[in-house]
Amino acid sequence: MGLKKQIGKFKKGSKNSITDVKGVKVGHTTLTGDGKETGVTAIIPKENMFEEKLLAASHVINGFAKPQGLIQIDELGTLESPIVLTNTLSVGTALTALIKHMLKENPGIGVETGTINCPILECNDMKLNDIRSLFVKEEDVFNALKNAKEDFEEGAVGSGRGMRCHELKGGIGTSSRIVHLEKDYTLGVLVMTNHAKFEELMIDGKNIRTLREEELKEKIQDSKEREQGSIIIIIATDLPLSSRQLKRLCKRSMAGISRTGANSGNGSGEVALAFSTYNKIPHEKKNFADIKCIMDDKLDDVFTATIDAIHESILSSMLHAEEVVGFRGFKVESLRDILEGVGGFEEYL
Repeated sequence: MGLKKQIGKFKKGSKNSITDVKGVKVGHTTLTGDGKETGVTAIIPKENMFEEKLLAASHVINGFAKPQGLIQIDELGTLESPIVLTNTLSVGTALTALIKHMLKENPGIGVETGTINCPILECNDMKLNDIRSLFVKEEDVFNALKNAKEDFEEGAVGSGRGMRCHELKGGIGTSSRIVHLEKDYTLGVLVMTNHAKFEELMIDGKNIRTLREEELKEKIQDSKEREQGSIIIIIATDLPLSSRQLKRLCKRSMAGISRTGANSGNGSGEVALAFSTYNKIPHEKKNFADIKCIMDDKLDDVFTATIDAIHESILSSMLHAEEVVGFRGFKVESLRDILEGVGGFEEYL
């Protein structure tokens, strides 16, 4: 998975994927055809999430978004459920389905113990997808959870099927980095990209339109659209980090987003959610919990690795995505097709 070219100084994981973090799995349900260009992506951080929670945090860069479940994550600093991504108007359906999934796995929820907090994150795919038709059903969420595995597709799949990035085809992208702190630890990122303008697009510090003005002016016309796009960033790691430190990782997300030239517009929804698989928090809490975390002054490499992985994941989401013709014949081209047409970017393809 991922790009051929090395981005940054840190070694990539063996799969260059969020699933390089041991225990993490990802599944998709992709819905396509007849105005239907949408779907569901599920991230499962570990088995038995409710009984043995993980430390987690989120950060909202710009809040034109409709996520579910972030308030409790930031209040308690824990994640107790898989994470589901879908389109904006399917958040309610996805939430009900994920709750049902967790109730089935945990008969004590709502009877012997409290309720469940399920994180659902979204982007708006209404240009390619007939979003009013509410195509996503509960069964699609169940299938994405059931299909979750270490090897998964990137690009125009799952919840990323109807998404656009820099006015080209976006979707699901992933990458990972190895950080050495006495021993090797893994940090992985998964993004759902639906943001930014083509004129802003940068690859390795090069503005694509400026670099290939003559070749591209016939391919991509100037857009009159406002920047209203969004991006969801999921950060996973096996580093021993506290929830406060995980929030600090999330806050670095904009640095990774801006590496591709993107800005944060008024109508954008940039949301990051991070979790660590190192510390396990039992549901039936004792008086004290033993939590290990690295010293803050050792975080610089972790920040840099996070930024590099976000940058690469965004590019990967575009380079893995094919051209899609969606609702009402709206067509979105593939970055790979464009770069292959003008040459000079073979090291990325």
